[in-house]
Amino acid sequence: MTEVLARDILMRARDRGVTVTTAESCTGGMVSAALTDVAGSSDIFHRGVVTYSNAAKQEMLGVHAETLNVHGAVSEEVVREMAEGARRAAEADFAVAVSGVAGPGGSEQKPEGMVCFALARDGETLTETVEFGALGRANVRAAATHHALELLRDALAED
Repeated sequence: MTEVLARDILMRARDRGVTVTTAESCTGGMVSAALTDVAGSSDIFHRGVVTYSNAAKQEMLGVHAETLNVHGAVSEEVVREMAEGARRAAEADFAVAVSGVAGPGGSEQKPEGMVCFALARDGETLTETVEFGALGRANVRAAATHHALELLRDALAED
């Protein structure tokens, strides 16, 4: 299913003449990998970043230390800054960002399976949090990858 989504993203982005980028934490590059698995993806995808640590989020994407301190890495506030920073850095039209608790573990406030997403485009950034549940690390990461691709596809379908 991710292959179908990635092909759809490539087709839609090509048709619109736009580029996309990614900023990933818990997915560790899986969204970028899904996109670049499709032949011709270099037409619309020039780069993506994996910022697993807070320091990387700050250094590579411009996430503010205060945002991280107040809200934590797994928050809509942080993924908003990640997506906007990635979009700026890549000079892309669309950026998707992902940060979450893949597991095992988590906390009462941020349980395993809680993943935050952001989709940035010209003039707006949308954020949301999805609770996938304690599916196990691999399944949470796969679900988050799929959801991030759906966000990109849906944004490219709007006009």
